[in-house]
Amino acid sequence: MRHRIVLIIGGGIAAYKCLEVIRRLKEHSIDVRVVLTKAAQEFVTCLSVSALSNERVFTDLFDLNDEREIGHIRLSREADLVVVAPATADLIAKMAGGHANDLATAVLLATDKPVLIAPAMNPKMWSHPATLRNVATLKQDGITILGPNVGEMAERDEIGPGRLIEPEQLVAAIRDHLAAKKHSRTTGLDLNTRALVGKHVVVTSGPTHEPLDPVRYLANRSSGKQGYAIAHAAAQMGAKVTLITGPASIPAPQGVTIIAVETAEQMHDAVHDALPADIAVFAAAVADWRAAKVPRDKIKKTSKKPPTLKLVENIDILKSVGTLKSGRPPLVIGFAAETTSLLTNAKKKLKSKNADLIVANNVSEGSDVLGGDHNKIHIISRAGTDTLAKMSKTDVAEQLMERAANLISKAKAPA
Repeated sequence: MRHRIVLIIGGGIAAYKCLEVIRRLKEHSIDVRVVLTKAAQEFVTCLSVSALSNERVFTDLFDLNDEREIGHIRLSREADLVVVAPATADLIAKMAGGHANDLATAVLLATDKPVLIAPAMNPKMWSHPATLRNVATLKQDGITILGPNVGEMAERDEIGPGRLIEPEQLVAAIRDHLAAKKHSRTTGLDLNTRALVGKHVVVTSGPTHEPLDPVRYLANRSSGKQGYAIAHAAAQMGAKVTLITGPASIPAPQGVTIIAVETAEQMHDAVHDALPADIAVFAAAVADWRAAKVPRDKIKKTSKKPPTLKLVENIDILKSVGTLKSGRPPLVIGFAAETTSLLTNAKKKLKSKNADLIVANNVSEGSDVLGGDHNKIHIISRAGTDTLAKMSKTDVAEQLMERAANLISKAKAPA
């Protein structure tokens, strides 16, 4: 069954980000009905919203056709979730006061569904006592507050809390709230059953940067999206999550402990410092080699032949954990990113690293895995190979962690 949400777009400069939110929700087969406040229509048009949502846009409480059938009541009741973004200071104040003098506030007062709001405003407005009181009232009413993020504002030289959370963060939060109705296609577990409560999950993610001199480094095209999605899915299932990440420019998942590193050696040390763990997932694309010696100064270009770079092999983080004699996590999951002989190489890796599962994916040119939003994986164990259809990295993460929870529960079950 397809989910449906009502998205109420408030009148702030961040309203344009909601167009991306609508697009991404549609990619996840979530229907979106949009209510535009009068102020929001100064920033985004009904035409652009309608084109992306494939639905008519609602703007007027006193629309004759809609209100003949009590349209604001239907809007509020036929959705699975109501989302307000950006939630301006004015809209938050109206919600806290129980106002219903336009379509947006009438829908919010009439709904019997969960409500999420994503505030966005100037930092001074966000920290004003009146706004803080209003937000506290909404929390007491059971409304979930998402953000705001800290950063630069549209106003020149303004920095602080007040930025709308990024579209991918908002989409992830919406999907999490809808996930209670979604059951796994593989294990029968519900992501919201909190199957990993009391468990510690360590996840590595992103690339590593191996310095060649103070300016240059060896790296790869990993974005960290898959590892971040895995950490987020584990946290949503109740786990304590330690995310050890190489350099990444994507928003960090909420509710996890983040340890930022640069090099493979730093990642290795951080992983072992984070143990013990119940599950360790090695999704990072760790550089295989590093410079044998890193000069203090930048390597200069000369008229002579190019400099010779002497490389040495980096420590194998997955193998260092998989072969531990003491303190090895009960479930060790590695990733195999290959361009040729995918399954053959992945099966070799399963054995040589002493892993319990290997997630194999094809990263050859044209696959759009590195840096992309989708993945097609094979999950390899000693029992065999399961091939999953191409899906979003969020879905890959959910299915992988559901499988991990199932394996952990079976391992703990009495004989």
